[in-house]
Amino acid sequence: MTVADAPHVHRETAGAAALRAADPLVADLLAAESGRRAEALQLLAGENLATPAVLAALAGPLADKYAEGYPGRRHHTGCGPADTVELLAVDRARALFAAPHANVQPRSGTSAMLAAYAALLRPGDAVLAMSLEHGGHLSAGSTANFSGRWFRFHGYGVRAEDGLIDLEQVRRLAREHRPKAIVAGGISYPRQIDWAAFREIADEVDAYLIAAAGQLTGLVAAGAVSSPVPYADVTVAATHKLLRGPRGGLLLCGAALADRVDRAVFPFTQGGAAMNEVAAKAVALAQAATPAFAEYVRRAVSGARALAAGLAAAGAAPLTGGTDTHLVTASVGALGLTGVEAERRCAAAGLMIGRCAVPYDPAPPAETSGIRLGTGTCAAQGMGEAELAEVGELLGRVLAGGDPGPVRARSGELARAFAGRG
Repeated sequence: MTVADAPHVHRETAGAAALRAADPLVADLLAAESGRRAEALQLLAGENLATPAVLAALAGPLADKYAEGYPGRRHHTGCGPADTVELLAVDRARALFAAPHANVQPRSGTSAMLAAYAALLRPGDAVLAMSLEHGGHLSAGSTANFSGRWFRFHGYGVRAEDGLIDLEQVRRLAREHRPKAIVAGGISYPRQIDWAAFREIADEVDAYLIAAAGQLTGLVAAGAVSSPVPYADVTVAATHKLLRGPRGGLLLCGAALADRVDRAVFPFTQGGAAMNEVAAKAVALAQAATPAFAEYVRRAVSGARALAAGLAAAGAAPLTGGTDTHLVTASVGALGLTGVEAERRCAAAGLMIGRCAVPYDPAPPAETSGIRLGTGTCAAQGMGEAELAEVGELLGRVLAGGDPGPVRARSGELARAFAGRG
């Protein structure tokens, strides 16, 4: 099958012909990306397919509208429709997540976290967050990131015996370091988080509670996991990943912190919002309130459990013993593999996965023994538990050293069969 014949070819916008006429090289590169997707299964946890309606909003006239500031308080004229779109996105976010206040302007989850820190902290403040080795994000204290340079981070982790967050350690470290804020959540933790327990610990040491809910945003929207909003002072969310919106961030908080959060986004950490992204967020938030979205999330979660079972059957070790979410994390050390080698082996077989840190892992950080997968894209394309159980079996065959040729042929068949359904 050629790229031109592919049924999904990139859900191109009405401007595709203009792009090809103006810049055929870029047009060809975008077509190549569509072809890549058509021949492999996309299992990267941080990726998903934006819906066609979201893509249409991204390509709309707000793509080149400057609207610095907030509705009714812009620094440019002609912002009437932009104001209405942003207010609509805010109202939809508040309703979907039962939040008193929402800010829809952050350009990414990391930008949203930066704004959350800016609203609540000052340079030099102590912060308690999940350590990077146990699944924390770069914004949880990496020295290569603003967080590790501006604040004093202390890391909590998971228990060695079951891989679950060690809440007793969190409490002990909170009492010891008296942080200004506690960050609950990470990027590779596949289980529900006990937000109430984190709230209790934060209250004990008079700390703010920040929920790092980027990976959980779509699950919370669908009611598949508990919401951090009633417990956290600020919830940091992402509008891509399982929510199927544009790449971007979202902040939710109570009324008392609304002005501080808004000022931390603009003018402190960023200038004019990308109003086409705000419009696309409005679309995604409306779609996330539908029964069809809830069914999609249900398939993503049940499919992740099937993937975890397939990995376990092949001799890999799913962290925490399984998953409550669309995420699957596993150690492949028992198979004699590093995460890097597992990632390469799977890619050669048409299975696009990622690597991640494994708690208490003896492998060097650059290699690691962990892999991280997500079912968002496959579920968005219409795959269910049966198909993802087969994908889990394909993963197991490749990781166990089987011939990648037949696996690549089958993964390509599945990718093409479901490519046009996203």
